[in-house]
Amino acid sequence: MKQQRFFPGIILMGFGAYFYLQKSNILLFDGFFTWPTILLIVGLAFLFQAYGGQDYQFILPGVILTGFGIHFHLVRQFPNWPDQIGIFVLIIAIGFFLQSQKTKEGFLYSMLFFILALLSLFYQNVIAWLGLLRSGQEDLWHFWPILLILVGAYLLFVKRK
Repeated sequence: MKQQRFFPGIILMGFGAYFYLQKSNILLFDGFFTWPTILLIVGLAFLFQAYGGQDYQFILPGVILTGFGIHFHLVRQFPNWPDQIGIFVLIIAIGFFLQSQKTKEGFLYSMLFFILALLSLFYQNVIAWLGLLRSGQEDLWHFWPILLILVGAYLLFVKRK
């Protein structure tokens, strides 16, 4: 396993930014200070470690956590966004596909998950097409998140021997 400096750096920077925005009452969008944002931060840390640190086994968990975080935010923001299991399977398929592009392994899994996602998302249409169904805090305390960002940036940008 390669050196993991991206993952803890992004986690600390992300959590630091999250908590700083929360303490400062800066709202980026409705529902920002919820658990899907934490999923996004952790997922992005995995993706930075995967691509920046060339630890490609982290692509899959990175895509899954990032995708799930985005999905849960979109469901809350857009009432017409599909909220069904097929979306989760599709996110997993995308993760396997991106990982297979770097590792040259797992392409079959990505295709299988992709087919499963399509079947799940378009179940009624597939069944109809097949003809099987007819119906259808204070000063110092206020700035402690900045410390997280600085430590995260140090871990991210300063190389150790």
